[in-house]
Amino acid sequence: MTLDVEAARSEQAIGLDHLWDRLRHVEQRVRAAVRERRTSDPDPDDPYRGQYLTPQAVERILATPASAWSPGMGLGEPPAPPPGSRIERLTGTFGLLPLDLELLLVAMAPDIDTRFERLYGYLNDDLTLRRPTIGLALELCGLPGAGAGRFRFSAHAPLIAGGLLETTEPERPLLSRGLRVPDRVTAHLLGDDELDSALYGLVRVGRDADGRPPEPTRRIGAAASSAGGLVHLLDKGGNAGRLAVEALVGIGRQPLVLDVAAFAARPADTTVRALAREARLSGSGVVLGPLDGLEPQRPERARLLRELCADLAGVPLIVHGTQAWDPLWAPDSPVVIAVPPLSPRQRAEQWARALSGSQGPSDGSSRQGGHAALGDEFAAAVATYRLDENQVAKAAGVAIRTAAAERRPPSADDLRAAVRAQNGAGLARLARRIEPAVGWDDLVLPEATSRQLRELALRASHRDQVLGQWRMRPGGGRGHGVIALFAGESGTGKTMSAEVVAAELGMELYVVDLSTVVDKYIGETEKNLERIFAEAAQVNGVLLFDEADAIFGKRSQVKDAHDRHANVESAYLLQRMESFDGIAVLTTNLRANLDQAFTRRLDVIAEFPVPDEEQRRALWDRCLGPQIPRGDDLDLEFCARRFELAGGSIRACAVTAAYLAAETGRPLTMAQLVSAVMQEYRKLGRLVLESEFGPWLDQQWHSA
Repeated sequence: MTLDVEAARSEQAIGLDHLWDRLRHVEQRVRAAVRERRTSDPDPDDPYRGQYLTPQAVERILATPASAWSPGMGLGEPPAPPPGSRIERLTGTFGLLPLDLELLLVAMAPDIDTRFERLYGYLNDDLTLRRPTIGLALELCGLPGAGAGRFRFSAHAPLIAGGLLETTEPERPLLSRGLRVPDRVTAHLLGDDELDSALYGLVRVGRDADGRPPEPTRRIGAAASSAGGLVHLLDKGGNAGRLAVEALVGIGRQPLVLDVAAFAARPADTTVRALAREARLSGSGVVLGPLDGLEPQRPERARLLRELCADLAGVPLIVHGTQAWDPLWAPDSPVVIAVPPLSPRQRAEQWARALSGSQGPSDGSSRQGGHAALGDEFAAAVATYRLDENQVAKAAGVAIRTAAAERRPPSADDLRAAVRAQNGAGLARLARRIEPAVGWDDLVLPEATSRQLRELALRASHRDQVLGQWRMRPGGGRGHGVIALFAGESGTGKTMSAEVVAAELGMELYVVDLSTVVDKYIGETEKNLERIFAEAAQVNGVLLFDEADAIFGKRSQVKDAHDRHANVESAYLLQRMESFDGIAVLTTNLRANLDQAFTRRLDVIAEFPVPDEEQRRALWDRCLGPQIPRGDDLDLEFCARRFELAGGSIRACAVTAAYLAAETGRPLTMAQLVSAVMQEYRKLGRLVLESEFGPWLDQQWHSA
């Protein structure tokens, strides 16, 4: 390692010595030009030179022939760049001719030696022009302004196209335009390896936290180093961003990881040019992703991506995302490589690395032992989540800081809360977000229904292994989603059960508001649903379609355009549900109204019957809770036996009775509870019968 460092320092010293030699050669040309100018100037010591033009000077200008003036002739050719020096690499990388290099050094001289500012001002016959013009640069290189040298400043010439040289004052004639070398180019030739300041907040250098290069990903690296260098990693749940960084390091390239959001927000022309120049100067490759965040389906973003790919031609560019590549996004087609999803062990290792603050291999081998390194409780807590490496790192950081604020080690609950914080707001704008606050103990359901709910949670926890690794749902564009149907009368606990399942998985519940989905205009309903499904695939949450039979109804015989459109909606939903990658729950009061084709695509069907007497007794006790003070005459067995109500209605009665008790300031009485039941009966449109209310009916009438 020490020998490598010493060799690099020696090469840098040789390169700097050569740079000084070349600048001394430029200085000799400038001195010769100054001598020639003073010889032909009748009053070279005029202190107001360059501020006015005398008639004699006009005559002298008119008498000057338009042929080439070559002050550099006879000074000898500049020395050739030493092998391995920065100037030699710059020449090869950007395809510069010897003339291009001379022009670059002439333009760069004032940035290194301030004497050149005044000398150029004198030669420009304008002391305010302290940088060389195109005409002066060609003159110092011994070329005529009307010759072929002027074409080295065209938009497609290497110096200008590569961003090594910039022209100022474009409104002036070509030969009068100023030349400027960007600070990053000068700093690079002087040995500085810091990123261009124009890229701060936009690009980071990808590397391991401990400084060691990661294991190379050979196939991706080989594709990136081939002609063109454009690779698209089709991410199917793997760690595509990390693999891209590993691949570039494996082929000896420094990875420049581009922030998608910042890239889309900045001016395209300056950003793309600065990035392309930096990649070529530093011998780097570029990583862009996830592509979904750039939204390349939008025309202006597609143009931005195309410009980036065009300017980075020949530079290894690895793009990753879940979207398939569109040929319109780049002049050349990329090499497409699918990245399979991580195994449960790899996910556990990823979390272990993030929590410990160290990065390790992502190919399945681990120095820490997979799940054992993370801990069984932690491994189970994160098993259902689908996050990329950056999201995992952010979630782990949030969990660690949350625990540190309370002076304790991180817990599984900290991880779950941190993961929920990574969910974007896109789905929350289309559906109502609920953070679960209930658990299994809050449910009162038949054993068969509870078993079906636990099966749903089990499927969601192990779907990556069963559907991904074991390929139990192959082909046909089928996704890795889990879809359940909760069928039963209103108030039987369907929505609450979905909340409990979400809590078991450590996720949030997103309830779709059908009023924001269904649209009277043809095609709009499908667009609204597509937005919901697309956003739901990007978050770790459970999607709930309440009263799903409104949009998942049976297809009918086509009699008019309305029937045809309704059938198109159903056909779209059938296809979209099958390709869905998330967790969705449909609830319905009328299972018979659902299309049979939807039933076939369901993974779990849970029936929610009206509760029996024993369950109603448990519901009354659960809904009233331990906090409400109860009177001695409270008879919950009577309520369970006489009032055949669903769980939702029992909860409504309990809330109404609690308000009545709060008004009196005394414990809850049976009369108040029966009064609440009577109000619920009226809401439901049910008759108030003496056979149900018994002696409490007369008391209610008398109190009324």
